[in-house]
Amino acid sequence: MLIAAKNSNLDKVDIGKGFDIAKLAGDGRIAVADVKAVPAGLYAKAALESLGAWAAAEPKLAIAEDVRAALAFVARRKTSVGIVYETDARIESFVKIIGMFPEDSHEPITYPVAATAETTNAVVTRYLNFLRSSSAKATVIIEGNVR
Repeated sequence: MLIAAKNSNLDKVDIGKGFDIAKLAGDGRIAVADVKAVPAGLYAKAALESLGAWAAAEPKLAIAEDVRAALAFVARRKTSVGIVYETDARIESFVKIIGMFPEDSHEPITYPVAATAETTNAVVTRYLNFLRSSSAKATVIIEGNVR
């Protein structure tokens, strides 16, 4: 998700090929999680590359140690915009979502989970069983909404 501070003048933007995030950021910077090591940053870089916006955006990046730090940069108005997961954007009352990156602009976002051979904790087992259940499989994210 592309976010801005809640009281920012920036409003809804369409994100697609030719999207110029550097121009949108103006004199400000673009908050992202570490684009070399953090999944949210890797997805952000992939999306910007896919849209042809990476070269212009890279010099304006404010690299954060993780996605929550990138979120805080925007919430505290240290950057003009930021790229974070929707789940993170929705928990921060000082930011607003101004755009959604096309699904095909990056690899699908996945959250792998596994138990090790040494796992004996019943909570872990119940959680993994839930993830395999028809109830969990029926939960899909469609255009940013959990259904």
